[in-house]
Amino acid sequence: MTFTELGLNQDILKAIEEQGYTQPTPIQEQAIPIVLDKHDILAAAQTGTGKTAAFTLPLLDTLSKKKSTVKEKHYVKALVLTPTRELASQVAENIEAYSRYLPLKSAVIFGGVGINPQKAILRKGVDIVIATPGRLLDLVGQKCIDLSRVEFFVLDEADRMLDMGFIHDMKKIIAIIPKHRQTLLFSATFSDEIKKLSEGLLNNAKIVEVERRNASSNQVSQVVHYVNKDTKKHLLSHLISEGKWNQVLVFTRTKHGANKLAEFLNKEGITAAAIHGNKSQGARTKALSNFKSKDIRVLVATDIAARGIDIALLPHVVNFELPNVSEDYVHRIGRTGRAGNEGVAMSLVCSDEYFFLTDIEKLIKKSIDVVPVEGFTLPKLAKPNIQKKTNERSNNRAKNKPNNDSNSRSRSRTNSSPEKNKVESKNKTNIKFPEKKRVSKNDESKSLISKWENEVKKQKDNETKNPRNTRNRRITNASKTR
Repeated sequence: MTFTELGLNQDILKAIEEQGYTQPTPIQEQAIPIVLDKHDILAAAQTGTGKTAAFTLPLLDTLSKKKSTVKEKHYVKALVLTPTRELASQVAENIEAYSRYLPLKSAVIFGGVGINPQKAILRKGVDIVIATPGRLLDLVGQKCIDLSRVEFFVLDEADRMLDMGFIHDMKKIIAIIPKHRQTLLFSATFSDEIKKLSEGLLNNAKIVEVERRNASSNQVSQVVHYVNKDTKKHLLSHLISEGKWNQVLVFTRTKHGANKLAEFLNKEGITAAAIHGNKSQGARTKALSNFKSKDIRVLVATDIAARGIDIALLPHVVNFELPNVSEDYVHRIGRTGRAGNEGVAMSLVCSDEYFFLTDIEKLIKKSIDVVPVEGFTLPKLAKPNIQKKTNERSNNRAKNKPNNDSNSRSRSRTNSSPEKNKVESKNKTNIKFPEKKRVSKNDESKSLISKWENEVKKQKDNETKNPRNTRNRRITNASKTR
C-alpha cells in the first residue's frame, strides 16, 4: 500500500515525498483510515515505527478540508499533548514539514523558555498547538489561549505522562476542552493504566496494536556486557574508541551520573554532552543539535530524553545503567533502528542490576545475548543475595550495640523465669528522685501574686533609698501645672 491509496490530500502527499517516504508503516497503514473516518483510536506500536505521522497526517488532512473565510481568525482546532519538551519539538517539526503546502498555522508550547514569545504567537492565531501540560495550564490560567473550540485532542506517549505524574494536569485539560471531540491516544507501550485512562477518555474507540504488547524492535540487535560497576566508564570509552563510533546515545539513571560520565569522556578525548531535566532548554537544544550534526560523538541522557530524540540513522544506543522501570528499556533502545534501519543496543550490567535485567527479559519475552570483552567483562553475573545482606546488617548492628540494661530487661521478660527477675532487680542500683508536691491552680496563682507584690515593694524601697536627681531633669510648663 502507498500513501496515495490512503486518500490523503495532494499537498500532504507532496510534502511526504519531499521527506523521502513512499510507503506507510504498519501503524500508519492501520491508524490513518480510522482517524480519517472520525473514530477515536487507542494505538500502540514500537518506538520508531512512525506513530507521529500516524496521527499528524490524517489530522492535517481533515483540517485542510474545513472551509474558512479569509477574514476569520485562526483558532485552536487541534491540541497535541506530549510529556517532554524534546518530544513536543519533534512533533512540531513533523507537523511543519507535512503542512508546508497547507494554510495551517501551528505553535509549540513548553516550559524552560520565555512565555512572552509564546503569547505573541497565540495572539496572532494558530490552528494546531503542541504543548506540555504545565506550560499549557499556565497560559490557560493567564487567559492567553482558548481551548473551547478544540476538535481534535491527541495524547502522544500517554504512558510516559502517567509515569511522570501528569495525570492531574491531564484531567484539568480534559475538563477545559469540549466533550464532543475526536480523541487520539498513541503510546509505545500498552499498560493496564493506559486502558483504564482510555475508558473514561475515548468514545467507542478502535484499538490498533501492531506488534505484541511491550515488544522491542526486531531491527535492533541487543547485547549485554557483564561488568563491575567501577569499570563501566572505562569499558564504554574502550568500545567507542576501538569501534570508532561517531554517534552514540548513552543513557544513565541519574542527572548527576550523566554529568560525571560526560566529564569523564571529554577527559578521555571523546567529545560528549549531557542532557537532562536540570539543564536549561537552551543547553538541551544546543546539545541535541550538536549531536545531530555530529559535532559531538556522545550524548549522555536521562530517560526524560528517551521519547524526544528522533535520528533516523542513529547506529548505537548504550544503557550505561539499566532503568528501574522495564518499559523504559523499550523506549531507550527504540532510539536506534528507526524507519526500517538497523541499530545496536548495548547494556553494561553489574551485579546490582541483576533483577532489572531479569525483569526486562520477562517484559520483552526473550533473553539478551551476553558478549564478553577481553580485559573488562565478567564471565558471570553474581546474583545479589538480598537475605544474606539483611542478615549481615542485622548481625553488624547487634555487634555494635552495647550490652545495656534495656536489652537484659527485654530478654529477662521473654526468656527468664520470675525468680531470676527478682534476683536481677535486687542487684540493680536504685536511683531515688525527689518527690514533687502537687500544687493546685489556686495555690499557684496566690504564689504568683505574692511574688509580684514583693517585687513591687522592692522597687518602692529602692526609689526611697535612691531618689532621682532632679537637677538634670528638664521641667516643662505642663509638668509644673500637673
